[in-house]
Amino acid sequence: MEVREKMAGIMSGSTMVVGFYMRGPVGAAGSNPALELTSSAYVSHSAEILYRNAFADFEKEVERLGHFYTNIHSEGLNRAEDLPNARVFMDRSHRTTYSFNCTYAGNTLLLKKGNHRFSVDKAVYEGNGRELTEHMFITGINGPDGRVTWVAGAAPSGCGKTTTAMAGNRFVGDDLAQMWIDESGSVRSINPECGIFGIVEDVNQEGDPMLMDRLRNPGSEVIWSNVLIDETGTPHWTGNGEAQPIRGRNFQGPWKKGLNDANGKEIPISHPNARCTIASSALANYADEAEAPEGVETRVITYSGRDSDTMPPVWVAKNSDHGVVIGACIVSAATATEVGASGVKRAPWANAPFIPGALGDYMKAQFDFFGSAAIAEGKRPILAGLNYFLTHEARGGSGKKLLGEKKDVKAWLAWLERRAHGDVEAIATPIGFIPRYADLKALFQERIDKPYPEDLYNRQFSLYVDNILARIDLQTTAYAKEENIPPRLFEVLKEQREGLVALKEKFGPVVTPDQLAEADARVYRDRQSHRHDPGCLVRRYLL
Repeated sequence: MEVREKMAGIMSGSTMVVGFYMRGPVGAAGSNPALELTSSAYVSHSAEILYRNAFADFEKEVERLGHFYTNIHSEGLNRAEDLPNARVFMDRSHRTTYSFNCTYAGNTLLLKKGNHRFSVDKAVYEGNGRELTEHMFITGINGPDGRVTWVAGAAPSGCGKTTTAMAGNRFVGDDLAQMWIDESGSVRSINPECGIFGIVEDVNQEGDPMLMDRLRNPGSEVIWSNVLIDETGTPHWTGNGEAQPIRGRNFQGPWKKGLNDANGKEIPISHPNARCTIASSALANYADEAEAPEGVETRVITYSGRDSDTMPPVWVAKNSDHGVVIGACIVSAATATEVGASGVKRAPWANAPFIPGALGDYMKAQFDFFGSAAIAEGKRPILAGLNYFLTHEARGGSGKKLLGEKKDVKAWLAWLERRAHGDVEAIATPIGFIPRYADLKALFQERIDKPYPEDLYNRQFSLYVDNILARIDLQTTAYAKEENIPPRLFEVLKEQREGLVALKEKFGPVVTPDQLAEADARVYRDRQSHRHDPGCLVRRYLL
């Protein structure tokens, strides 16, 4: 009723543009055809950068896949007084979205998160355990002897997902992933998009050199939103590492340094949700494989958030079930993309806002997919946690500065690449496997030409047991309130909790990597001595 009332005649006097797109390469098993109807040249232009125009192939692809998405948008009269009547509706049964009286791309470019929700629905309820739709980047990491290992990773918006994607050697995407198990038993991934609609706050030369090259040098078209434009027409944003202008025009109108809002708070140079829209093909490390219908064989899955005080920089799950639990237990500082949010919040799989159905159904699909017998031996991805937001004060120092640098993620990804192929050993802990110091020291030198002192390793990879136990208790309590959560989640969390309590009883609340290695060696000795009495092994490990 509201759609009929508020959209009737809304395009009167405007030109309606109809675009025919593919969310993914033409011919891919995980692609989805989509229509975008809009009265906004900005929305249409953005769609042409972010998605594959498939006018010539559209009917053929709809026939092949048996469905398409429809997206209808109008900005209306585009007046401030119309904003209270701005709406976005999603009709799951007909896979149709409606958006009106708004112009922000996140709410008008409906092929993005609106159609992402439809794809999540399709994967969960029609995928039969062989399909997933994720809020993940896709990037390729160069390994030894010319090997390329493909990584997909989830992180809430504003938590470094684009930075991590760009840290790879071969860029496929920074935001969304369609995944499936192919007939050979490989997990394959494609990016539904072919462009970046990225947050630019804190994007700078030190952490994001390839993206900065395209944002600052001629040769690439960029659509900017919510940045400051100075008197020479140059865009600026918070955290770009450059000299800042003293005046210009930004999201609230004319701006000058020191300008305060009605509450006396200084207005920043750019909005925290400032964005750039740019074609992925503009990037120097864009991979040809991004357009391959067969997708890329994915061997590493990562989950991360803005975690300042709890988990280590990188750890690998013991098995697929433990990996699904890592994704289920992402905790992150709330970001500017979440209107009205503040503090620290749970962010399951960094995908929860885009799950239209029950969370328990989605979780079951995760367990079914990553634990599927259809994945061939030797091709099962490793699932890992990734966190480069630890601060000095959380590890015995002072100040909120990061305990490391953004570029360190290249070393973490390189270690995961080696681990996926069994090239490096690891220390077993109750939460999973952590790296050995010698391997990281070598990779820091090789990948970013940077020393990696053992003291820093010890601070980053010591387990602060009470923090982790509090995190487990938080998740256990929260998920107990949800309906139909698979029991396996609680079993894994209980197993991890018992192991951590046992470590604390032996070593205290902070357990160093050396102590973890000692406990790991003891478990190995017990395993050799008590192979035929697993109950004895469990008792020994917990004691």
